[in-house]
Amino acid sequence: MKKKVIFLLTVTLSLFSLLNFGALGKTDFSRQREEMIKFQIEARGIKDKKVLAAMKKVKRHLFVPSGLRNFAYYDQPLPVGQGQTISQPYIVALMTELLLLKGDEKVLEIGTGSGYQAAILAEIASEVYTIEILPALAQKAERLLNQLGYENIKVRCGDGYQGWPEQAPFDAIIVTCAPPNIPQALIDQLADGGRLVIPLGEEVQELKVLVKKKDKIEIEAIIPVRFVPMVKGYEKR
Repeated sequence: MKKKVIFLLTVTLSLFSLLNFGALGKTDFSRQREEMIKFQIEARGIKDKKVLAAMKKVKRHLFVPSGLRNFAYYDQPLPVGQGQTISQPYIVALMTELLLLKGDEKVLEIGTGSGYQAAILAEIASEVYTIEILPALAQKAERLLNQLGYENIKVRCGDGYQGWPEQAPFDAIIVTCAPPNIPQALIDQLADGGRLVIPLGEEVQELKVLVKKKDKIEIEAIIPVRFVPMVKGYEKR
């Protein structure tokens, strides 16, 4: 059902884009990006200057299918193929801000998707390790990120439930797909004092922040969200 909804959204937006191409002319993506930051992100309370600078610098339209680029800065998620989506700009900014990045962190991302969130992280953090379960998406994202010159991003195709143990511990972990429960491997690979931002749940989902303090785990609920499910076992896809 979810794949049908995403397919219909893709077709609808693509047709709308084609019908309005002549009227729109050459799209001013820079202006749209500035308006996105002002009206979608700052207006909702995002204040971290590093996050705002990253959102302003990274060209979101490069991370969506060419037929949907006129919608890249709209206040909504967009399909990127393989039944996956690029998150709403505000959600990307919120999840990044919740990590409280200073600039020298090693970050793990689960769910590379288009590579957009990884690029935002790489503008702030020192090292970004990102895992995508679908080979086609992993290869496409890695190719684009390399073309854009992100030398501090490493992409792996694999099972996000397992994390990236040989690169652990991570100062921060961000998950861009929703598992029913927090994978124990991610908790184990989080450094002491580290933060994990993750959407949790199946039919009902909630964005949560986990902070690891020695042997204790503190969890804070943030807002209701809607993400694609986190898939376990890439060999099944």
